[in-house]
Formats: sequence, C-alpha cells, structure tokens
Amino acid sequence: MSDPIADMLTRIRNAQAVGKNSVSIPYSNMKRDIAELLSQEGYVESMSIEGEQPKQNVVVELKYSNEEPAIKSIERISVPGQRIYRGKDEIPRVKNGFGIAVISSSHGIITDDEARKEGIGGEIVCSVY
Repeated sequence: MSDPIADMLTRIRNAQAVGKNSVSIPYSNMKRDIAELLSQEGYVESMSIEGEQPKQNVVVELKYSNEEPAIKSIERISVPGQRIYRGKDEIPRVKNGFGIAVISSSHGIITDDEARKEGIGGEIVCSVY
C-alpha cells in the first residue's frame, strides 16, 4: 500500500456509504492522531485502539444524524507523489469555515484554525466537511 492515509479515509467513506456503525483501520500513530482529531471536532463519535502490538487497529465509531453521515466529504489533499505544504498565511479554509483541513505540523496533527491561531504552517493532509 503506497498511501495508508488515503486507505484510512476511503475505509471511513465506504463504511459511511453502507451505514456501518464502526470501521477498523490498521494502526499507525498518524492514523490514531487523525482519528482523535475527527473525534474532537465532532465528525465521528469516538475512536479506540484494539488488539496487541504489532497487530493493533484504530476503531472509529461513526456518527450519524437522522441517518445522514456526519462527514459529507473527506478527501486526501497531500499525496506521497505530490506533497502539499502551506505557510501560515496560505492555510486553506474548507467550506468557508464549516469544514476543517487536517494539517501535519511541527506541533502534531492539528486543524486549520489551530494552525492559524498558532501562526504555523505544515502539510495539508486532508479536508473534511
């Protein structure tokens, strides 16, 4: 697999498309951090780590409202073949602030709003709304 983050986002997108309550994703620190951020921002119910090392999984409990998924769109921006980095003044706004851009920065995985407040840039991992 050349892009494990894109695989994670696709698993979430596909699970929501068929109405699953949760999705299991092979563990990595970055996937854990992205799942925690999605949980903090209210796009998923919760996340947990299951299994023993080295075969751990990130389990994401999906969120629905009136049988509609909380995540309308989740897209990979920066890919291994074309990394997208932006400075503090070039961080994109997703849907005029109604969505989030997930940024990988020197401060860890943060949202676009946090990056603007802290005055830092980084790699634009994905956008969610």
